[in-house]
Amino acid sequence: MSRDRAVDALRAYAIGGVVLGHWLVTGLVLTGDGGLHQASPLTALPGLAPLTWALQTLGLFFFTAGFGSTRSLARHRGGAGGWLARRLRRLLLPTVALLGVGAAVLLAATVAGTPDDTLTVALRLAISPLWFLVPLVSLVALTGPLRAAVRRWGVARCVAPAVVTVAAVDLAVRLLPAGTDVPPVTVLAAWAVPFLLGVAHADGQLDGRRTAGTLAGGGVVALGALLALGYPVSAVGVPGAGVSNLNPPSLLAVALAVTQVGLGLLARPALQRLLARPLPGRAATEVNRQAVRIYLWHQPVLVAVTALTARSGLTLPGLHTVPDGPGWVLARCCWLPLLAAVLVTVVRTGRPQPRRRPAGGGVADRSAECVPPAPQVYDHQRSGRADLQEVIAVRDSDPPSRGRADGQTR
Repeated sequence: MSRDRAVDALRAYAIGGVVLGHWLVTGLVLTGDGGLHQASPLTALPGLAPLTWALQTLGLFFFTAGFGSTRSLARHRGGAGGWLARRLRRLLLPTVALLGVGAAVLLAATVAGTPDDTLTVALRLAISPLWFLVPLVSLVALTGPLRAAVRRWGVARCVAPAVVTVAAVDLAVRLLPAGTDVPPVTVLAAWAVPFLLGVAHADGQLDGRRTAGTLAGGGVVALGALLALGYPVSAVGVPGAGVSNLNPPSLLAVALAVTQVGLGLLARPALQRLLARPLPGRAATEVNRQAVRIYLWHQPVLVAVTALTARSGLTLPGLHTVPDGPGWVLARCCWLPLLAAVLVTVVRTGRPQPRRRPAGGGVADRSAECVPPAPQVYDHQRSGRADLQEVIAVRDSDPPSRGRADGQTR
């Protein structure tokens, strides 16, 4: 079965949106004592808030994760326990590597006399993306029951309880006194919505432009209604704001995810044509293959580049200055190619290298069975042994119109 190029494109866009969004809204200001403290351009430039709707792509992340987990489980020939252990290993091993390297770097920086402000910011930015693992691991572990539920009751009935839960927490946040702790149940409930849409898409339940248009249109209407009710415009947190759409995730985050999924499905033909070309296809394949490593390392790369250049004694615009105007945004955009180059180097350096086939003829190492370019066709017996490095990428994701062609029973 050929890869689903549209899902590959959505996954690549999702990881690119997260990285670009974080690099644009995370200002690291150089203080007088040589330390760094965090600031956000959204505080001084609230007019940029609508741009976060295009860069806050966690909904697409979970959508493609639901799609990939469902396809992988459908192809798996052994027990569900072995399937889950293998997928979690591909996710957690890069995380353990990040924590190990990060601990060593922080220790070396402490010994070298790095200011406490810089160490605090570095630790916070390195650890904060790991919240993503909790809902992702939970939903991946529940792929089997969620797939069965979607098949029995339909995706709309499965999504409804999650939406009601998020709405109830939103109401509690607004009615309870400021500072009251609310259980973070919406971290799972909110992201279960796009995950379930991905499960349904993998099972062929979201076929057709009418369904995609309904999702996109319904999401846009919901966004407008929620903004009219007073929800923050920014899809990400703004320092000093009383309410955030991400902490905890609100109904606006859910509506944005549904809108993005609908628009992505509407763009499916164009995305498939785009990734049929050699260069975009290879680029999307590489991003899909390294998605977890890219996600885990993009913030440490930002801190490392900023801290190392600060040691030169220069205060560089867009890197060390206060994000207080359009000039800072323009300067930060000029730094993006350098940050991207460093991130690519780190990701490629850290990935495991396949062993060469023995000269006398032997079994090739499993790690050599990486995800090939999109147009290729896979061997199903080999695909079960692939040692991919992340849980989000789909090895054999095929178009949802073929969802019933892989031996599934209704």
